[in-house]
Amino acid sequence: MRAVDGTTVVALRGEIDLVTAIPLAARLDALTSGRSPDLVLDLREVSFIDCSGLGVLCRTRNRIKARDGRLRLVTGSSRFVWLLRAVGLGGVFEVHPQL
Repeated sequence: MRAVDGTTVVALRGEIDLVTAIPLAARLDALTSGRSPDLVLDLREVSFIDCSGLGVLCRTRNRIKARDGRLRLVTGSSRFVWLLRAVGLGGVFEVHPQL
C-alpha cells in the first residue's frame, strides 16, 4: 500500500477467494472508513477471483460511494473485464488498464 497525492494505492496479488476475502474486506474497510476515500486497487497481479472476491469489490465500492469517495480498479486482464460484464457488473466499476 502506498499513498500518492491523497490517493491510496493497494496492489493485490494471488487469489482473491473465500479464504482471502474476509481479511481483505477488513483491510479495505479500514482504508475506506474516512470521509471521501480515494482508493485504487491494482489487480494486475491477481491470478484468480471468485464470487467472494467480487463481493469484496462490491462492498468496497458501496462503502466508498456512501462516503462520497472514488474507487478505481487497475487490471490488464480482458478476462477480468469479461467476468465483470458476465455477472452484470460491467460499467459499475471504473476500470483502467494501468496505473
